[in-house]
Amino acid sequence: MPSALIFIADGTEEMEFTITYDTLVRGGVQVTSAFVPEPTSSVTTHVSPPAAKGSRGINILPDTYFEPQESGPDKYDAIIIPGGAKGADTISKTPAIQELVRTYLNEDKIVGMICAGSLTALTSKLPKQPLTSHPSVKDSLKDGFDYSEESVVVSNGLVTSRGPGTAFPFALTLVELLSGAAKREEIIGPMVFPPNAPLR
Repeated sequence: MPSALIFIADGTEEMEFTITYDTLVRGGVQVTSAFVPEPTSSVTTHVSPPAAKGSRGINILPDTYFEPQESGPDKYDAIIIPGGAKGADTISKTPAIQELVRTYLNEDKIVGMICAGSLTALTSKLPKQPLTSHPSVKDSLKDGFDYSEESVVVSNGLVTSRGPGTAFPFALTLVELLSGAAKREEIIGPMVFPPNAPLR
């Protein structure tokens, strides 16, 4: 069974997190969520993660704390970075996650980024390639990447998307890459995904 690790922090966009998590589970992916504390956090023991307060004030209880040594490509097939300005800022500025992004891509694994989460491509110093993001962070990314206005952009193992409204196409693309196109088609029907809606 393919597996994915999705990061969450205070300020993560709830729809991008939950839609991606839920859709991947439907697609036969074993998903784990990991709480990423702010860099200035004084937390030193990682026994039980706190609820992350999302960008719209919804509390979400992560599965575990982010532990770099437990998050490598030997453990998961994909890592996913949702948006939400504050949450994306925390995640994108975490050096251990930047290193993981490069390692996953170097080992032909999947890295998903949606909305402001795409800033992690910049902080991770990825080479110039096709990419998209929320319009609010376009100016930060357009010079270093081949910026696109498409809903979902796939560049080898890097999958990027635009925002809450593109979370379903983003998640379904990840299902296709991790579990195959047949599995994606299998779950679209029960989800009542609009038959004419574009997936990319």
